[in-house]
Amino acid sequence: MFGIIVLVTSALVTINVDTTPAHRIQEIRPIRALGTSIDNDATDKVAMHYSPAMVRLMLSTGLGTLTYRNNTELSIQDWHWNPNGQFSDAANHEGYWTSSPDAGAKPIMDSFGYGLPHRGSSRDQSRDDSYSRIDDGDPNTYWKSNPYLTHVYTGDPDAANPQWVAVQFLEPHTINAIKIAWSNPYATHYLVQYWTGAPDAILNPADGDWHTFAHGTVDNGKGGETLIKLADAPVTTTFVRVLMSASSETCDAHGSSDRRNCLGYAIQDLGVGLLDGAGQFHDQVIRTTYGSCNGLVVCTPDPKRQTLIWTSSTDPWHSEADKVGSRDQVGFDRIAPSPLTRGLPTIYPVAVFYSTPENAANEIRYLEARHYPIWYIEMGEEVDGQYALPEDYGALYVQFAKAIHAVDPNVKLGGPVFEGIDKDTPAWRDASGDTSWLHRFVKYLDAHGHLRDLAFMSYEHYPYHNCDSGQKLRDDVLDEPSFVRRMANQWRTDGITQPLLETENNFSADGTSAPQRIYGALWTADFIGSSLASGISYMTYFIGEVLPLERADECNLWGSYSPYIVDKSYNVRAKGAAYYALQLLTQQWALPGDKPHGVYPVTTSLGDNKPLVTAYGLRRPDGMWSVLVVNKDSVARMIRIEFGDGGRGRFHGKVQVVTFGSEQYHWNGSGPTYVPKPDRGLMHSFVSGGNTTYSLPPQSLTVFRGVIEH
Repeated sequence: MFGIIVLVTSALVTINVDTTPAHRIQEIRPIRALGTSIDNDATDKVAMHYSPAMVRLMLSTGLGTLTYRNNTELSIQDWHWNPNGQFSDAANHEGYWTSSPDAGAKPIMDSFGYGLPHRGSSRDQSRDDSYSRIDDGDPNTYWKSNPYLTHVYTGDPDAANPQWVAVQFLEPHTINAIKIAWSNPYATHYLVQYWTGAPDAILNPADGDWHTFAHGTVDNGKGGETLIKLADAPVTTTFVRVLMSASSETCDAHGSSDRRNCLGYAIQDLGVGLLDGAGQFHDQVIRTTYGSCNGLVVCTPDPKRQTLIWTSSTDPWHSEADKVGSRDQVGFDRIAPSPLTRGLPTIYPVAVFYSTPENAANEIRYLEARHYPIWYIEMGEEVDGQYALPEDYGALYVQFAKAIHAVDPNVKLGGPVFEGIDKDTPAWRDASGDTSWLHRFVKYLDAHGHLRDLAFMSYEHYPYHNCDSGQKLRDDVLDEPSFVRRMANQWRTDGITQPLLETENNFSADGTSAPQRIYGALWTADFIGSSLASGISYMTYFIGEVLPLERADECNLWGSYSPYIVDKSYNVRAKGAAYYALQLLTQQWALPGDKPHGVYPVTTSLGDNKPLVTAYGLRRPDGMWSVLVVNKDSVARMIRIEFGDGGRGRFHGKVQVVTFGSEQYHWNGSGPTYVPKPDRGLMHSFVSGGNTTYSLPPQSLTVFRGVIEH
């Protein structure tokens, strides 16, 4: 059983709810502020996932506004959100894709991503096609940067959005030379640089610096195969970067009929190593030949067989042959009319980093032609996980915003849909020394006159790790309220004045068993309560869909992101602990529905430094005050609830009490066929108000609801 060991467990905890109207943190409508998410699915499971029975189960959590996640951005794919559309080279079924906005065509029940043959990074977040075309050993493939990051589309000099390729060695290598096999278009001006500081320039970009090799500046590049001696004395480093700022604008293998084929930079192969005294180049880059692996096949790279490559961007050019048909981005016409949306405006994504502005604009045309209500549009998905520079995302954001607002100037846009992070998102320092990704993104929009196009800031929340156990897991659960406050305060420090939206979350991003266990219920309540108390406008529970339990081999834990206990045949055997927590919050703490609630500050006598007992207050539209109290201790705790200045206010009359905790539920995690024992659900009771103290069961969530008198 999950437990927290403390020295003192008997002291009375005083909870004070500030009822001053001027101190109200925010006003929410629960059905709109507490939402759920859907994501891509295995193509053969989609119809089952959205069957009436499964939808009813998802709705029973009480969660409201739906946010649609876009997995193609994580996989370096272009999203054909409508399978009907046209390639720029229609005759050859290839080029730059634009989905059709025609709402009179066949309904969109399924849609798919298309792998990008000119990708350069060795890794993507979904691990579905994880190898670089730069060091794949194939002379017929090449990486090409995104043409939308050139002066033709940004309106800025190409030096304002330099593109880069970084070679990562898993241990320090001694380097004095580079060999580049350029494709078209090639760089006419570029720098070759090495990294000093933190061992990992990608994961710790703020903790080091790039330095140009002594002979690493090229001002008149001619393309072809180029061997450069970079320094007289070799340098030892783990990263080498080619930073490109001027292009030949010569056309790639797809020809000159589309100018996008001639913009940016392209590299067929890259070697890094030592040039000896005899002029012999000793290449330290390891290549892997994958043959015809092009997105139709799952590729499993071995870091020992291919040196890691990272690139700034990828050309969204592709062909019909690049379709990834195994994963389904569920069609708009399957989701938007579904009861799952509750008839509320939905948060929809547009693909940004691997798509085109025209494709995004047509998506808005389609949704509006179908009269599907849009609440917000998220611009891209986890662009920080692509390790893109904020100025590159900003340049794309502006172009896509212009295209969308040409269709409808009232559509509210936002991003950058940060990954689950535990600190300010870092970037390589700019000329002024700024390493804050978000601050620089806001600065870019402001400098280009488009800050008004950022209607909200969105992020994902995966704070901890699936395999955490013992004291580390206990610390995780205690830390959650502080974690949420830190992040909200950081983003406001970075310059965000717009609403904050959390649009995807769970306990951990590496798989999780939290939703099935009591600690997941405690975490869920603290996450939602502390988010509202931090002024966050919307939060979602990821994921609403019913998913079978899987075993995480690295820590031998069974679990699933969804709050159910489901076997491999998709039989729902029971509800998980997080399911009951969600019901408690949406149906008991809040008044179900669309009426306004006030979120008010709450303090406890334990302070706010990882306390064992936390509490959150709502002023409900039915006149009741509702206090959610989370006891993370392994023993019962006694509390007193006070209201207003001086704590003179008390509950009056009968107080409704609803509890869920370790006394009602236990799941031992032995597998998907094991059901919780006990599994009593929510416990309802009444207690008297006045000066009465109240008992909190161990490891529990309790809602106290009633009227107050002073």
